[in-house]
Amino acid sequence: MAAPFRIYNTRTRTVEPFTPITEGKVGVYVCGMTVYDRCHMGHARAMVVFDAFVRYLRFRQWEVRFVRNFTDVDDKIIARANEKGEDPIQLSARFIDAFHEDADALGLIRPDAEPKVSESIDAIQDLIDSLVSKGNAYVNDGTVWFDVKSMPSYGRLSGQKVDELQSPDTVPGKKHPADFALWKAVKPDEPSWDSPWGPGRPGWHIECSAMCMNCLGDTMDIHGGGLDLVFPHHENEIAQSEAHSNETYFNYWMHNGMLTMANGQKMGKSLGNVWNVQNALNEFPAEALRLYYLQALYRSPLPWGDDALPDALGSLCRLYEAREVAEAMNGSEPAAHVARDLGEDAERVLALATNFEDQFLGALDDDFNTAKAMATVFELVRAVNRFANHKKARKRGGPVVAGALAAFRLVSDALGILSMDVEAFQEEVKAKRCAAMDIEQTEIEAMIRARSEAREQKDWAASDALRDELDRAGVILMDGTEGTTWRIRICDAG
Repeated sequence: MAAPFRIYNTRTRTVEPFTPITEGKVGVYVCGMTVYDRCHMGHARAMVVFDAFVRYLRFRQWEVRFVRNFTDVDDKIIARANEKGEDPIQLSARFIDAFHEDADALGLIRPDAEPKVSESIDAIQDLIDSLVSKGNAYVNDGTVWFDVKSMPSYGRLSGQKVDELQSPDTVPGKKHPADFALWKAVKPDEPSWDSPWGPGRPGWHIECSAMCMNCLGDTMDIHGGGLDLVFPHHENEIAQSEAHSNETYFNYWMHNGMLTMANGQKMGKSLGNVWNVQNALNEFPAEALRLYYLQALYRSPLPWGDDALPDALGSLCRLYEAREVAEAMNGSEPAAHVARDLGEDAERVLALATNFEDQFLGALDDDFNTAKAMATVFELVRAVNRFANHKKARKRGGPVVAGALAAFRLVSDALGILSMDVEAFQEEVKAKRCAAMDIEQTEIEAMIRARSEAREQKDWAASDALRDELDRAGVILMDGTEGTTWRIRICDAG
């Protein structure tokens, strides 16, 4: 049975219990990319947040239909295509492929539907025709405008007041400065389609309404997207959709916060401060990016800087290392007996693991609070690491940490973190961080072999010198009965 949850609704500005339109089912629509370039880390926050949200809902037994669109016809796409001397639809198709490449590398689930503007023209025109016939839209010289004054509720999502709105648009024939284009009359060197109002192409806002209703129906559950889309995009979506159907468009509006730079700006291509996902994934494992986004409440601003991903990777390494030490513990005695015998640290692990599921899922059920949920994970990790220092933990601690290992599996199933084999994770860290630091793994391994030979020959000075050189390069050596293994030192803010 689907578990109940609460979510912050931008439209009401309160955290509300979620009530589905259909029992046990959730329709989720997320505004996707305008595909004229590769995804940057700001875009990826919405991608990861809503991927994790859908995973969590499915883990909690909800049947989810997840839709995310592509805007493949747009002013920015046309401008970029003209710069490159490329067909706009072909350019956007190329960047859709790049988007899928980045999303797959991030480990994101594919939506159930990914509608494109260029493939939704009939649905868009049908919706515009409905608005014109109802008197909510008007035609001027081949362009169709939505009349914001025809919707008294306009501004309810964003808090904007119609009479105070201005617009940089100086197009003659608009009734009000805030009126927005549903259909744009054809211009030279732009893609266009025939329509009842003359050749042209869709405006930005109408596309999402048409694709939402085509995929999910007239009234839907949850609409997601970045906070920067609240106005005008989502406000305009509501106005045109509810004017058409006379029904509530979406019952819940869920917006993720922006990545913010040190100067308070959001990350954006127009601001020249972006770092592409492709670049980030060349240097860091995908789960480090995932943890970076999920360490904060989805609707809060998230600071971005040079230390953001190194710090996230450091924290992720601590998770994997705690799981690794727990997996290495043995023993078959009853857990409570071992915990009493081994003392307070063992009892602490047992108590935290016992309560973990309720606390972890309770945080996610209350406005998808991944920050609070991950704090619960790190509390357990700290307890496991303290217990691992007990001299009998490796031999007898297995039953004590069994609940912690189950908790780590829960984190993987619900949020997609800790989903890798420890050794595979560490190999990915070594490969990506060595490449980022311009260090050849073969050189490191050659130095380790040379050190081992020096140790065999009892040349301690040479052995220590090689260890020091490797340490300066950020290499951690681990000497064991079966030889020396190594890892890359990762900075960790906490």
